[in-house]
Amino acid sequence: MHKLNVKEKYYNMLKSGIKTIELRLFDEKRRKIKTGDTIEFSNNSDADDKFTAKVINLYKASNFEELCKNINCCDAGFSSNEELIDVLEEFYLKDKQIEFGVIGIEIRKK
Repeated sequence: MHKLNVKEKYYNMLKSGIKTIELRLFDEKRRKIKTGDTIEFSNNSDADDKFTAKVINLYKASNFEELCKNINCCDAGFSSNEELIDVLEEFYLKDKQIEFGVIGIEIRKK
């Protein structure tokens, strides 16, 4: 089982089902995630607050701007592609996106 720690705002959106796609760098840890795998999500503000979900699809791209062409930004918890790109670039600098690529992990809660 994979484990991902998520900022509380986005964790709550995932847990409630509003957000169905988690966005990350496609680094070594995320390269191990496959469709059908289980992920345990934990709230970074409350380590005891966790839930599991099944990976139902993976969306890979070279950067978040490119990824926006393949996903609905609302499914990732954002109201527009511009908001998605702006927020994600605060977490992941452009050079890291270029180095690793990015991934959208579509989930379904168990």
